[in-house]
Amino acid sequence: PPAHSRSDWIGPPDKHSNLRPIIFYVPPEESALERRLREARQEAQASNQRFWARHNRAFRQEKEEFIYSRLKAKGLEMRDESGQKATLNAEEMADFYKDFLRKNFKKHLQYNRDWYKHNFRITFLMGQVALVRALRWLRRRKKNVEQ
Repeated sequence: PPAHSRSDWIGPPDKHSNLRPIIFYVPPEESALERRLREARQEAQASNQRFWARHNRAFRQEKEEFIYSRLKAKGLEMRDESGQKATLNAEEMADFYKDFLRKNFKKHLQYNRDWYKHNFRITFLMGQVALVRALRWLRRRKKNVEQ
């Protein structure tokens, strides 16, 4: 982002996680509480990036292995006569998706728990920052009225 930018910048989707990375704006006079909020958001983003990159890599690998094993069982190759990549029908792929979700249920459950923890922490910190800013604004306003 340009040096004069005063907002977060969102990048294109990451090729591994499919999540859009965020470059967080750091105000020049960031308070300790605001820094904690930004760092909590960065930590949540990094955690999400790691989880989805690993998850998507495992998904692609297991999907390829599943397709290969099913095609091999049918006596087919990964590519047909014209060089096109061979595929399975929707019912066969539904077996893979169902099995993949079943095998990864506990990982998804743990991810959801962690996601909620991150978001509750971020929401709590956002509330604190908003309260501090509102009180600061009220003090300035009161000070200006008195003058």
